[in-house]
Amino acid sequence: MKVKWLEQLLGDEWSITPAGGSTGEAYYAQKDGKRLFLKRNSSPFLAVLSAEGIVPKLVWTKRLENGDVITAQEWLEGRELSPEEMRHPRVAKLLSKIHHSSELLDMLMRISKHPLYPADILEDIRHNERIFEEIDPRMEIGQAIEYLTANLPYVHTDRHVVCHCDMNHNNWLLSDNDQLYLIDWDNAMVADPAMDLGMLLHWYIPREDWEDWLARYGLEESQNIYERMSWYAVAQSLAFIQWHRMRGDYEEAAQRIDALKQLMVRFNIIDL
Repeated sequence: MKVKWLEQLLGDEWSITPAGGSTGEAYYAQKDGKRLFLKRNSSPFLAVLSAEGIVPKLVWTKRLENGDVITAQEWLEGRELSPEEMRHPRVAKLLSKIHHSSELLDMLMRISKHPLYPADILEDIRHNERIFEEIDPRMEIGQAIEYLTANLPYVHTDRHVVCHCDMNHNNWLLSDNDQLYLIDWDNAMVADPAMDLGMLLHWYIPREDWEDWLARYGLEESQNIYERMSWYAVAQSLAFIQWHRMRGDYEEAAQRIDALKQLMVRFNIIDL
């Protein structure tokens, strides 16, 4: 979206600057001490996320003549969590609140977000498998897909929740008034909670602390949850590699491939 369109929406007196991010559709706006975070076509259930205190307060929503929807949220001073801070009990508490929210689930289901099943994820990865063909033989890619295929029958749950689907520490915002938020909900899905738990625990929580972390989240550890978490961690790693390569972010994709290799070594899927 062109900044001049935002100037027409807000008025020339607002100072508007890009906010960065992968979509390039987010902006900061400031005028006379008032500060807003603006985004085009943000997640349609931003209002309930705001009401639940999961994202900064939604100030207003406006629809443009071309059908685009602009949302304005409070622009808060704060910072992203460090990788080490992901171990904090309040991260487990907020994620548990999200996964147990019937309001979030009802809203996402109403906007035609049907549950995402493991077979759907594997099918998408296979459908885009050609993206991996240009990678100079990286055996871990093929072995990862083989692992997902072989273990698909064991990844099952009857519980589906609202999943954020990107547990990267830079999506966790700690405001200067000590309020924790989880932001950037564009890829949210209704899915197995192990999708979020797998990435978060495998990348940020030492293995010896999993039992305590899951207890704070409100879940007892079990072989089944570990198997599901591992499956989703590998699947999401492959999906992120494909996404970055499709965008031409080859350096980031290469880093994701190295991270996938480390993950698979940890799971004893491959040896060093």
